[in-house]
Amino acid sequence: MMIALMTLYLALLFTLVWLGIIRFNAFWKASPLIVLLLLNIGLFIPMGWGAPQGAAIVVRNAVSIVPDVAGEVTDVPVAANVPLKAGDVLFKIDPTLYSAQVKAIDAQYKLAKTRLGQMTQLYERDAGRGFDVEQRQSEVDQLSGQLESAQWNLEKTVVRAPSDGYVTNLALRKGARVANLPLSPVMAFIDTSNTLIGVEIDQIDARYVSPGQEVEITFKFVPGHIYTGTVETVLQAVATGQAQTSGTAVAPKAIEAAPFVVRVKLDDESFAARLPAGAAGTAAIFTDHVKVSHIIRRVLLRQVAILNYVNPF
Repeated sequence: MMIALMTLYLALLFTLVWLGIIRFNAFWKASPLIVLLLLNIGLFIPMGWGAPQGAAIVVRNAVSIVPDVAGEVTDVPVAANVPLKAGDVLFKIDPTLYSAQVKAIDAQYKLAKTRLGQMTQLYERDAGRGFDVEQRQSEVDQLSGQLESAQWNLEKTVVRAPSDGYVTNLALRKGARVANLPLSPVMAFIDTSNTLIGVEIDQIDARYVSPGQEVEITFKFVPGHIYTGTVETVLQAVATGQAQTSGTAVAPKAIEAAPFVVRVKLDDESFAARLPAGAAGTAAIFTDHVKVSHIIRRVLLRQVAILNYVNPF
């Protein structure tokens, strides 16, 4: 844009000199440098904080699927990268052992309830002790809890999708044995119910960014297109400013002005849901300052969108 404006000025200057409207003296010879300086000071430098631009990326929450019960996998009905709804079956574990536990505890529970009823009748007829009733009631309560736990385990032999999304890098197969160990996930589930778009803005340009401001984004994934959105929030911390619990003294390190991350929400929610995790692009945020620079930033962003057809970086 700077080159375009300077080219326009030089063409205008050449035309005026050629028509004899102005004399090509020392002032007009130096005027391109003066115009260049004025454009930088009055427009392009303030545009950095009036309409900051930064790299954008689509981030999705990944859920490590760990079964709540152990056993042999009997069925894996899902396919990798196929959209799923919350509650869809991911895989099934052999329920034989857990079903047997439910039946055994249920039989004991029914017997205990029968005994409780008998003891209660005897106590009401003054033919039994209250202690026996309380003891039977305790047994019933314990077996009720055990039965509830066994039924829960049986239900967990069918592992379901925690939300809308898809399974990626699927290697689980029928016959594999899985365990309920936190460090042994069996598949990765990508949550698509919420699309997170982060934009990196240099600290020097982030001073006026606030929630609700207009945003325009172009993605490498969809070259030539501009999508609108709004600023949701400015994240109030980056890793370089985080203090962690440690038994050592402060370790000196080089301090760098890491960019702040701005979270953005697209207006087109259906398109946002289709964006793959990791989709990168460029975003511009239009603040309430230096509004004259907004037009130039919009033009520059559209140039980036067009260059995305040929620029892979």
